[in-house]
Formats: sequence, structure tokens, C-alpha cells
Amino acid sequence: MDKKIAVVTGSSSGFGFMTSIELAKCGYYVIATMRNTEKFSQLLERAEQLGVRDLIYVLELDVTSQVSIHHWRDFMRTLGRIDVLVNNAGFAGAGFVEEIPLDEYRKQFETNVFGVIAVTQAVLPLMREQRKGRIINISSISGRIGFPGLSPYISSKHALEGWSEALRFEMKPFGVDVVLVEPGSFQTSIWTSGKHVTKKSLDEKSPYYEMMKKLEEHIEKGASKFGDPTEVAQLIAKIAQKKQTRMRYMIGKGVKTAVFVKNILPWKLWERIFLRQLK
Repeated sequence: MDKKIAVVTGSSSGFGFMTSIELAKCGYYVIATMRNTEKFSQLLERAEQLGVRDLIYVLELDVTSQVSIHHWRDFMRTLGRIDVLVNNAGFAGAGFVEEIPLDEYRKQFETNVFGVIAVTQAVLPLMREQRKGRIINISSISGRIGFPGLSPYISSKHALEGWSEALRFEMKPFGVDVVLVEPGSFQTSIWTSGKHVTKKSLDEKSPYYEMMKKLEEHIEKGASKFGDPTEVAQLIAKIAQKKQTRMRYMIGKGVKTAVFVKNILPWKLWERIFLRQLK
């Protein structure tokens, strides 16, 4: 194949959906992977409308399944090359730490961390042998700033950030770039159908119930101001084509300011300002 090949995980909706479209518009042959391929029709319909249907191939991939990863690795060998990998598949676990079963933390990490590692490990031999490639990991402002009531998601994104830094150092000598994209709040399903709140924190008898309600109200109140996910997809497509990259790309209203302020303020002052915002 003479076209560059891009792989996008979690392509059934949100950033993955939009990124698959944007990369195809840029001329990439896109392997759009998703856990449930019954959701592929909307993606292909949109691609058809934009005249890039022939540049998108939908493939089933469950990043938490070793069997699925094994089939994925075999498929990649038939391609012979991968130029860009966008690790996007993920969901948001929520609730308060005291009430969240360890199994829910494990499920969160299986997708958001170990799933990313598994997919990346399958791609690395090809990119290393090519001595070129780009791995774009979709993190979040949650990978830089902690929020109450979202500890499974927050901790998984913090882990992804550290792992990505280590991987960038390891792969740089082989011509492979590793990049983090850190969106703020955008209009994707991760805060609706993609959010998994532990049952106990939704129980009216929970000591955290009122806090959970306030947190959800805070998210819902700001939803109308969430950004257009197409902006993130367009950024990812630009990063894919850059000659040189930096480690992190923040995007979204107030994201850069929030990270800057957190980094320069003493913790006590940052904590006071942050909690006041939640009230």
C-alpha cells in the first residue's frame, strides 16, 4: 500500500470517530477499531458523505481481550507497516474512593492503561523496524489535575501520562515519537454513556451522596460550554503529520491556565481555589 496507515482505537464515537474521519481526509488509510462493530455504520456513512469511504476499514478490537489483541497482531503483520497509532479507547469510572470496589478500579485500568499498553506493544516491533512512526495517546486534563469523585479515571490518566513519558524516551532513538493529547471538557459520550458511577455513591444513604449529586450537577451545568470534539480530532491529525513533536498538547477552554496555575501556586492556595469552584 502506498498510503500511510493510521490505526485509531475506540472509533465508534467521540474523539475516535472524529479522528478516523479527519485522518482519512488527510489521505491516511485508517484502520478504525472498535469493541462493538455493530456501531460501524454511522462512521462509514459519515465517511461516504465526505468522499473518504474507501480510506476507512473497520476492525473489531477489544483492548482488554488477549484473544482480540492476538488477532489484531496477526492482522497488522499482513499490513506490513503502521505509521500512526492513536490510543483513544477508554471510559470514565466515577464515585468516591471509600465506596468503589477494587474490581472497578481494575476494570478502569484494564481499558485505559493496560489496553493502551497491549495495543502499543503489538505495534512497536513494526515501528521500530521501520525506524519511524507516531504514537498518540489520548489523555486528559485529568492526567494533570485531580478531581474528587472521579478517582478511577483520574488515576488511570495519571498512569498513562507517566508511562507515555517513559515510552517516548525508549522509542526516540528508533525514530518513533510518543505524544500525549490532553483535552479538557468536550462534547463526547465519556461524561454520559461512557461514565460509570459506582452504585454505592448513587445511593441516597451514602455519606457521599450529596457530594456526588453536586459533582454531577457541576458537570451537567457546564455541558453546554463543552468544546466541539472535531477540534481535538483536527489537532490529532495535525500532530500525525508534523515533522517534529513535543511531548504534550493541551486543548480546551481554560486547560492551559488551570495547569499553569496549579504548577505555580502553593498546594494550600490551589486547594482553596479549587474547592471554592466546586461549591
